[in-house]
Amino acid sequence: MFKPGAYTVDVQVGYYTTVAGLGLSPDDVTINGIVHSEGAGNSTLVNFWRSAENMHIVPQSGQTERWAVSQASPFRRMHVSGSSLFWVMPLDGSFSSGGFIADSWIEDEVLSGSQQQWLTRNSILGNGWTNGVWNQVFSGVIGAPAQNFPPNSANGNPYTTLAQSPVTREKPFLYIDANGNFNVFVPAPQTNSSGTTWQSGPAAGSSIPIANFFIAKPTDSAQKINVALASGQNLIFTPGIYHLDRTIEVKRPDTVVLGLGIPTLVPDNGVVAMSVADVKGVKIAALLFDAGPASSPVLLQVGTQNAQKSDPADPTSVQDVFFRIGGAGLGKATTSLVVNSDNVVLDDIWAWRADHGAGVGWTSNTAANGVIVNGANVIAYGLFVEHYQNFEVIWNGEHGETIMFQNEMPYDPPSQAAWSHNGVNGFASYKVADGVKFHQAFGMGAYCNFEVDPSIVNDHAFEVPVTSGVQFKDLLTVSLGGVGTIDHVINETGATANTTTQVIDLVSFP
Repeated sequence: MFKPGAYTVDVQVGYYTTVAGLGLSPDDVTINGIVHSEGAGNSTLVNFWRSAENMHIVPQSGQTERWAVSQASPFRRMHVSGSSLFWVMPLDGSFSSGGFIADSWIEDEVLSGSQQQWLTRNSILGNGWTNGVWNQVFSGVIGAPAQNFPPNSANGNPYTTLAQSPVTREKPFLYIDANGNFNVFVPAPQTNSSGTTWQSGPAAGSSIPIANFFIAKPTDSAQKINVALASGQNLIFTPGIYHLDRTIEVKRPDTVVLGLGIPTLVPDNGVVAMSVADVKGVKIAALLFDAGPASSPVLLQVGTQNAQKSDPADPTSVQDVFFRIGGAGLGKATTSLVVNSDNVVLDDIWAWRADHGAGVGWTSNTAANGVIVNGANVIAYGLFVEHYQNFEVIWNGEHGETIMFQNEMPYDPPSQAAWSHNGVNGFASYKVADGVKFHQAFGMGAYCNFEVDPSIVNDHAFEVPVTSGVQFKDLLTVSLGGVGTIDHVINETGATANTTTQVIDLVSFP
């Protein structure tokens, strides 16, 4: 973390690392140099769990600002100056697989090159955006490229562009005030917004003194943390791995739970790692939930079943929150994230059943669903959900909306029989419940790579009720390397992605 001031420094950001400025405005911390993410041997397909936040970057002569990442690597509240391109791809042009920019001003052109998918939200692009592979989405971005999906012959780049973001709330952040005191700033919610919260003057919101926070360390027990929360304190997790023998319970409206340095929460003995009561306005940000070896029913539960206490003017937010099932070790959970509350903003979520690493296998790191939404008026920006074994997203609530979805189906079903249900081949990656009347989705991508059994077929990537209030726009399916088949894009609509035609675009449904 950089206190307000100017620094000449070159910072390369690696795993489990956050680099952040401690000013109230990004321009309070100037980096005369670069804060960048590169790859090992220029490969960035596994550049996960890192972030940059709240700084003004001024590249020096011969330097290039590069944020070559894949999932779970947000670039928030940043100001990038200089006359050099801002790259979000590796130096050698090899693929990266995801990314997220929010509340940022990038003065020069962004070169996305071989980035497969990306969401840029509520930002300013001073000199545009170039390139893109499958799924480049812009929501509330001034200077965004024009809508271009599927890519036409004059412009071969696939862009989904929305002029405004319907409901947003930027992530809370730590800062130092003029008296040298630490506080957490909580940005105010916005509706139908575009551009940054800070470029034209101080951002709307409120500050919470650090004295109102319990500063947790990995040696603190879940019971000690719960006592602090019950006493009315907010919560900051400092870096490290927290083993939880009981659920962390957030019961007070408007509680802020903030992670620093990608802290990791591991539920032991199959407990739910964290639950939020039926209350409004809770903010949960910058955490990694890592499933334990005993299966948990849920890793993060937001709101109780049949929750009723919410406020559209004070939405709950879940931001830069990531879930991992296996990979670092054996892990199991039935569902990673369940949202029961109404009026919730999901903002940069990566739910990942690991396809590589330790404890990985069809019967080892078991997990049915990535995200289940039961609440009404829930909106998701940058929903990345991968490799779960059943429906990966199930949306039961009314008036839901997703802006940019990225999915890879499980790589490892051992056979078609093992990955089928009710006479249907496979499972949809994103299922809207049959009784839902209103749902919107923009910029939706799902991919297959059935490497254990390439003969496997998935009947469709998206499954929705056919009604005028359920609208999907800019969808695509990809058979990665032609390994496996997705018969249709959504329900029985859309062509087949397979070894012959690997990428299928669909403009809208119905």
